[in-house]
Amino acid sequence: MRYLWSVPAAVVAWFVGGFSATYLKGLPEGTTSFVPPRIDLLVLGGVAGGVLAGLLIGRARIAVPVLLVVAAGMWWLTGNSFAERDLLITLLVASALGGMFGAWGSRSSVVAAFALALPVAWSALRPAEQLAEWSWLWQLNGLLVGAGLAVLLYIACWKRGWRSVAYWVPLTAWYLVCFGIVASVRLITRSAGKPLDAIGDASTEAFFQSFEPLLREYWPWMVVGVLLAIPMVALKLRALPPPPPPLDPYAERSNDAILSDDLDWIDRDEPRRRLLPKRQPAS
Repeated sequence: MRYLWSVPAAVVAWFVGGFSATYLKGLPEGTTSFVPPRIDLLVLGGVAGGVLAGLLIGRARIAVPVLLVVAAGMWWLTGNSFAERDLLITLLVASALGGMFGAWGSRSSVVAAFALALPVAWSALRPAEQLAEWSWLWQLNGLLVGAGLAVLLYIACWKRGWRSVAYWVPLTAWYLVCFGIVASVRLITRSAGKPLDAIGDASTEAFFQSFEPLLREYWPWMVVGVLLAIPMVALKLRALPPPPPPLDPYAERSNDAILSDDLDWIDRDEPRRRLLPKRQPAS
């Protein structure tokens, strides 16, 4: 019964969470494609949508086939050619990986936080493309970066509470790495048609250069995100009801002592003693 609503919701989440952000600037002229044939959108959008769909379905063995069918069907319905095998395979692999991590994340909140790091990092710096001349760009991007980190740290402690704080350091490091992955994938898209060696060198350079603005300009916002996550987790744990008392293993047993077989005579009725009749004197 649960899959009657989770599968359709996952299909919608795959598109809305993965590709709706591409419509902020509008579609290119003369196209009606819902899945734009661009490597960056196929990789990042497929992973983002797959994670959300996997979180809704909760089972990798069901989420992965559903996402493969949906991705291939959407690719065909929007008029893209199946001759472009590389782009289609990229979309299928990205959606399947996102679906697996999303399904695993529905059982462990730490895995869910790691899976959502890439979609959050991809969305955090999108205003940089739209508002390059805006004087408040640093504040907006920094606010999104810090808020995204706070949300990820909060999700990591969703089920296990403070015991998951040990994962905050690797989660923050992975969050920074995701910004480098986004920068590399975008550069690969802009470098289409160039030699592979040049694309590889440029993407590697873009990956490492992406950490400079984060560590130089946005580190105060990341500190604010960590400080914000601490009261968020504390309030969440305080709002939970108290844990139920531990079960009594002897609740179903009575208070009567259980005696072994050799002591069973204690509970038996003592037989009535018969006194011998008084001896009559012989006379």
